[in-house]
Amino acid sequence: MARAIPGVAAARALVATGALILAPDAGAQSIEDARFAHEEGRFLEAADLGEALGTSDGYTLAAQSLALYAHYKATAEEWNEVVERAMRLGEAAVNADPTSPEAHCQFAHAIARYAQRSSTMTALRKNLAGRIRDLLEAALEIDPDHALTHLLLGIWHADVAAAGFLARTIYGADREDAIDHYERAMELAPDSKIVMYEYAISLPELDEDGGVEAAREMLEKALALPVRDAHEEWVHLDILDGLDWLAGR
Repeated sequence: MARAIPGVAAARALVATGALILAPDAGAQSIEDARFAHEEGRFLEAADLGEALGTSDGYTLAAQSLALYAHYKATAEEWNEVVERAMRLGEAAVNADPTSPEAHCQFAHAIARYAQRSSTMTALRKNLAGRIRDLLEAALEIDPDHALTHLLLGIWHADVAAAGFLARTIYGADREDAIDHYERAMELAPDSKIVMYEYAISLPELDEDGGVEAAREMLEKALALPVRDAHEEWVHLDILDGLDWLAGR
C-alpha cells in the first residue's frame, strides 16, 4: 500500500512523522505498552492504549499511530473515521500540553492525512495547508532544534511550492526554505531513514539540474540504514518505490 511518488504535501506531512519521535515518558507503564504496540505496527492498539492515558503524551502517540494506520493499513470504509479520530486526539494533545512540539507535529500530521483525500476547494475553504503550517511553526518556536519539525516544514514548503504560483502566493511556501529545513533536519537526525527518504523525493523538484542524481544517491544511503520498527519497514518499501520512480526520469 505504498503511496504514489511524488506525494502531495498533505500526504507527505504524514509519513515522515512516525519514527523520528516517540512520545516521551508519561510516568505510567501503559505508555510503554503503547510504544511497544506502535513499534510493532499494532497501530490501532497503540492508539487505544495512548488515548486511555488521558495525557498529552498518550494523545500524541495515539494520533501518530492512527495517522500511520490511515496511510498504510486502513480500508476505504474505515479511513474517514480513523483520520477524524486522529485529528481529535491531535488537538487534545496540544490542548493538554501547549508546550509540546511533538503534540503540534502529530496534530499537523493528522490534519495532513485529512487533507490528503480532500478536494482542492475543501482544502482551501478549510485552510488546511495554513493550519498545518501554523502548527509546525508553533512547534519550531517551542524547540528550534526539533528534527521532526524541520523535516515536516521542509516537506510543507517543498510540496506547497510545487503546487504552483497560487499556492506559493497564498501560503508563502518557498523552495529555499524547504532546502534549509531539510538540511537542518539532516544535521539533527543524520542517520534517519525517514529524513533521507523525504528529502530525496523532494530533490528533483528543488534542484532541476542535479536533483535526480542527488536523490538517487540519498535513497541508496537510506536503503542501507537498518530498519528499527514497523513504520520503518513501510518506509523501506517507499524507498524502493522512490528508486523505481527515479529510474523512469
